[in-house]
Amino acid sequence: MNKSIAVYHDMDRATFEGSILNGGQPAILKQLVANWPVSKAAQISPENTTAYLKKLDNGRPIQSIFAPNEQKGRHFYDAQMRGFNFERRNVPMAALLDKMIEVIGQDNAMAMYAGSVPASQVAPNFPNDNSMPLLPGSVEPRLWIGNRSCVAAHFDVDYNIACAVAGQRVFTIFPPEQINNLYIGPLEYNMAGPPVSLVDFAKPGYDRFPKFRDAMDSALVAELEPGDALFLPPLWWHHVEATGPFNILVNYWWSSNEAALQMQALALSMLALRDRPLPEKQAWRTYFDHYIFGPGASHAAQHIPAHAQGVLGSPSQQRTNAILGFIRNTLGRML
Repeated sequence: MNKSIAVYHDMDRATFEGSILNGGQPAILKQLVANWPVSKAAQISPENTTAYLKKLDNGRPIQSIFAPNEQKGRHFYDAQMRGFNFERRNVPMAALLDKMIEVIGQDNAMAMYAGSVPASQVAPNFPNDNSMPLLPGSVEPRLWIGNRSCVAAHFDVDYNIACAVAGQRVFTIFPPEQINNLYIGPLEYNMAGPPVSLVDFAKPGYDRFPKFRDAMDSALVAELEPGDALFLPPLWWHHVEATGPFNILVNYWWSSNEAALQMQALALSMLALRDRPLPEKQAWRTYFDHYIFGPGASHAAQHIPAHAQGVLGSPSQQRTNAILGFIRNTLGRML
C-alpha cells in the first residue's frame, strides 16, 4: 500500500462537481459534515447521539443483524457458504441504539448492525437537520448503525459519499481492475446485494488467496474521523471496518436510471457468451467494443438515418423504450 488518497478541506459543491465528481478517483473530504447536529451530538457521547436520533425516530422497525462476539464483527458467510454467520431481526432504531449503549465496555458483547437504512423510513426529518451540501436534496441519506463491524470488500454501481458521524471508519479501497486479485464470491448469493471478496483481511490466508498480495499493493486506505466523508466512484472495491463500540455512518448513493440494469447485463452475458468457443467470444468482443466500449461506440450508427437507428440511437426515452422492448420480446420467448 504505497499510494495515497487525495484529501480536500472546505469542500463546496462547485469544486466537488468541477474537480472530483467525474475524476474517477476516491477522495477524502475532511470535516465535511462536522457541523451536522448528529455529528455535534456524537462529539459529546454515544448517549447524546442516541438521544438525538431517538427524537427523530418514528418507531418503524429496521432490519438488523446480530452475531456472537467470536465473529469479531465480520458479517459474512457461514463456514459452508450455505448461509450466513449472523441472525437477522427487525427492531426499532431506538431499541438497537439502547442495546448498543448497554453493551459498551463488555468484552463479550454481541455484534449488532443495521445497514443501508433509508432515513425516510425511520427518521424522516433527518435530512432537514443534516443536509448534504454537495448533492441535491433528492438524494436520500442512508443510515449505518452498529458497534464493531467489518464489511467484506465489495463494490457499488452507484456514486457514493460516505460520512463518518460517530466512531472511526477505515476504508481499504481498490480500483476496479483488482477484481482478479480479490477472489470474489457469488454474484447473486451474498449478504446484502453486491458480491464480496472472500478474503478475510485480518488473516488473508495467502496459500488459498496468493494474488491478494498484488491487490494490497494497489490498495488505498482512507481513515475517516468523525465528521469526515469519503467520495467513491462507481465500481471501486471497498472493505469497511469500524472498531469502536458505537458507530454511525451516513451515506448517499446516486446514479443514472440505467445503473440498476448493469449487473443484469453482466449476468445475461454470462448466460449468452461466457461458455461459447473462444473464436466466437473473440468475435463478440469485437462487437462489444464497436457498440459499447470502443471510443467510437456512441457514433457507431451515424451512417443510419436518425429515425431508423432504433436501439443504436442516441440516449432518449424513445431509445430506452426500444431497447427494453427488444429485450422483452427476446426473453419473453425463452422464459
